Amino acid sequence: MSAASTWTIAAVRDALKSKEISARELTRDFFARIENRNRQLNAYLALSLERAYAQADRVDAMIAKGEALPPLAGVPIAIKDVISTRGVTTTCGSKILETYVPPYEATAVERLERAGAVILGKTNCDEFAMGSSNENSAYGPVRNPVSLDHVPGGSSGGSAAAVAAGLAVAALGTDTGGSIRQPGACCGVPGMMPTYGRVSRYGLIAFASSLDRIGPLTQNVTDAATVMSVIAGHDPSDSTSAAVPVPNYAADLEKPVQGLRIGVPEDYFGEGLDSEVREKVLAGIALLEKMGCRRMPLKMPHTDYAIATYYIVATAEASSNLARYDGVRYGLRIPGATVGEMYRNTRERGFGPEVKRRIMLGTYMLSAGYYDAYYLRAQKVRSLIARDFADAFQKVDAIITPTAPTPAFRLGEKTADPLQMYLADIYTVTGSLAGVPGISVPCGKTKCGLPIGMQVFAPHFGESRVLEIARAFEKASTATP
Repeated sequence: MSAASTWTIAAVRDALKSKEISARELTRDFFARIENRNRQLNAYLALSLERAYAQADRVDAMIAKGEALPPLAGVPIAIKDVISTRGVTTTCGSKILETYVPPYEATAVERLERAGAVILGKTNCDEFAMGSSNENSAYGPVRNPVSLDHVPGGSSGGSAAAVAAGLAVAALGTDTGGSIRQPGACCGVPGMMPTYGRVSRYGLIAFASSLDRIGPLTQNVTDAATVMSVIAGHDPSDSTSAAVPVPNYAADLEKPVQGLRIGVPEDYFGEGLDSEVREKVLAGIALLEKMGCRRMPLKMPHTDYAIATYYIVATAEASSNLARYDGVRYGLRIPGATVGEMYRNTRERGFGPEVKRRIMLGTYMLSAGYYDAYYLRAQKVRSLIARDFADAFQKVDAIITPTAPTPAFRLGEKTADPLQMYLADIYTVTGSLAGVPGISVPCGKTKCGLPIGMQVFAPHFGESRVLEIARAFEKASTATP
């Protein structure tokens, strides 16, 4: 078990049960890996050593007593720094929350620890989860472990990089418009976005409340299913949490995919798609066909409006959610001669340029005279995009698309052009607006060795179908020379 990439959830469980290693030793090994590699990657912003070792000791005590182990016993897991952790700094990648320590725990984190997970620390991210490259963090960019001069994707780039580099067995990220799936594709690991409402948002510091979701980034699809089984389910603390039964995702993984109808929307394969990405995704679809899936062409006519719609809805909600950071109640405070001056000083110093840009855009969208022309119209188009998905799922069981239009780009390549950066989410924001579940699964590499991701969508609460197809593809592609 010397290679970091061999540590999957199943491998950890087997090693602990056979007493090949203790949970404390495994935790110490992961902290040593982080110390050795994190200066290079900048994936972690804070470590929770005391908390991690205390949990590891609890797991070791269970093993010594011969007790049955919970599903994530001893598994080292990282948490994106927009998810609240009691007693551990949670900055959202922003100077305005540089010293903020939450007094409460996010439900998803609480459920992980109840299942035995060892929380290693908090991972770097774009400020308030606003970005597609992890270059917007106030604490510096994360580097892609596959190629250090490339971005890891965003905004969950720290979580994706930590998993890809073997600095965590799994990690929680958040997905508003693609921020789990796109970094998963860039770093070559599976990244899962559940149905909106499937995983509690309690403790998730809000960017866009009608879009934000928590989900896992893992070493393989089986691990994604295991983590999803732990964190999913109704939570009375979250009014948007759905009271829908949670199946055993891992038990459903090995179902045959033969006969499933997979929709391939031509709207996702047009101009702007990198040729190598197109080639690998189409090869992935062909492999699914060989496994007995039936390919069906689709038209999703409102896809072209998705980016504009998303950035109107998301920035409007961000403008509202970020109004609370004013220097009065918590976080950074820069004094001024008046209360108004204190507000301005605090927000000017505390927020980075991308967050300011989105607040200004969102405030404009919601202002008198523009609300109907922009925000209300965007919500109507959002309904049309959701209808595209609903209509498609009347004909097919799942939809297959590229995850991103290009592989990971170079650090600094798109920072001067926000529109080009926003277009990195062109294939992911559609599912976000529709509220459906999706996963990015690795489907090959470019000639330069950069990972490429293939995206699978299913109907609302169809996580089992998404995982089933992703797992079947993962097994088949691993077996294919």
